[in-house]
Amino acid sequence: MYQPPHFREDRIEVQHDLIRSHPLGLLITAGPGGLQANPIPFLVYRDLAAQDLAPHGTLRAHMARGNPQWRELAAVEECMVVFQGPQQYITPSWYPTKHEHGKAVPTWNYVTVHAWGAPRAIEDLGWLRRQVEDLTNLKEGGLPKPWKVDDAPEQYLASQLKGIVGIEIPIVRIEGKWKVSQNRPAVDRAGVVAGLREGDEQAAVMAALVAERGKLAN
Repeated sequence: MYQPPHFREDRIEVQHDLIRSHPLGLLITAGPGGLQANPIPFLVYRDLAAQDLAPHGTLRAHMARGNPQWRELAAVEECMVVFQGPQQYITPSWYPTKHEHGKAVPTWNYVTVHAWGAPRAIEDLGWLRRQVEDLTNLKEGGLPKPWKVDDAPEQYLASQLKGIVGIEIPIVRIEGKWKVSQNRPAVDRAGVVAGLREGDEQAAVMAALVAERGKLAN
């Protein structure tokens, strides 16, 4: 990933927090079937394996057994998972410096984490049950009436588990990129924050990121 120094985010806890808040990752493989990519919700674990095997944590997920990508996993030495966080178009009209000299163009702010590792497919039903329960608990935990895996009839659940395959990826390399206007002067960052705050909820999230990273850049 192209990484200008001011956009890099190397703190593992920040990278993992992005994965937890935006767990739908794009699993990318280049195996015998060619390039394949599928969006799949992942969970990240810090201490599932020895540090030498997974120095940056471990990703776990599952996909439909009918999805041909899982059969590619045994044939590839490495795969990549891309997690996309908040993103927003940035107009140069928000830059005060644009009104001084006109030297400004539009851009796009975004947050992303890329993770690499050697994947393996897992068909163990106990492993699959835990992965489904962990993912369910993560997303249902904040709801007023959370649904639990045990709420489903046991026979129905067993049949559903037979229809999926697990994926485990010890992360050997991970990169984070927070491109949120750090390359602009302080006055322009302030203009971006003000402009974004007039937008919708997603724009407000980006405004907060620009403000936060602006403080770190000063």
